[in-house]
Amino acid sequence: MRIATWNVNGIRARQAQLADWLRDEAPDLVCLQELKAESAQIPEPCKLEDYWAYWHCLRGYSGVSLHVRKSVLAQEPVFSHPDFDMESRIVQLELGNLVVASVYVPNGGKDFPAKLAFLERLIGWTERLHAEGRELILCGDMNIARSELDVHPKERKPRAIGQLPEERALFERLLGDRLVDVGRALDPENSGLFTWWAPWRNLRARNIGWRLDYVLASRAIAARAESCVVQAAVGTSDHAPVVMRWSAGPGSAVS
Repeated sequence: MRIATWNVNGIRARQAQLADWLRDEAPDLVCLQELKAESAQIPEPCKLEDYWAYWHCLRGYSGVSLHVRKSVLAQEPVFSHPDFDMESRIVQLELGNLVVASVYVPNGGKDFPAKLAFLERLIGWTERLHAEGRELILCGDMNIARSELDVHPKERKPRAIGQLPEERALFERLLGDRLVDVGRALDPENSGLFTWWAPWRNLRARNIGWRLDYVLASRAIAARAESCVVQAAVGTSDHAPVVMRWSAGPGSAVS
């Protein structure tokens, strides 16, 4: 099984790249963020026939989607939103005991308290799911560089939003003893593991970036993870896709 997450930074601007990537990469589950389009503005080339998809949109801002390959599920799944959803920032689906969610955490530059409140409620939601015995894969743009290792030394700014101690503390609470940051768990010493690069001074080519995009998984799923790769060469978004491969395991609702 493969699950991919990608902040496309405007699906209309990236429609050809996204359609080609979906056909070539063919993940089983896909989480997209920052669509910046209403549902009626989603480009037809991005609506591939072999995926069930839910587009959770807001005009010109935010927006997330979640896609499931039809070979994984014979019937269209039920998509929904936790009660703390705001500005089209999270969509989820249930695959048996597994909950998969695509999330786009607020940047916090315009309303930092709203970012912290969203994270607090995201933490509470994951706690409830695990208390119910559910497994979770949470994918998306968290808008937090988890640690200093997740920011290039030239980009480290102690008071920059996305690197603040209070944000990082919330990130660690989100993980708790429930979730695993799969990319870092599989590549713990990589100081060049970034997913976002500011769009100037050729920073992407020089790999002077931040790690903002994650696959977070319940421990049982993370233990079956075989890889979690940043596809830094893909597309012209300021973010790169992240793709996790894992063994679904016996008795799974996905095949």
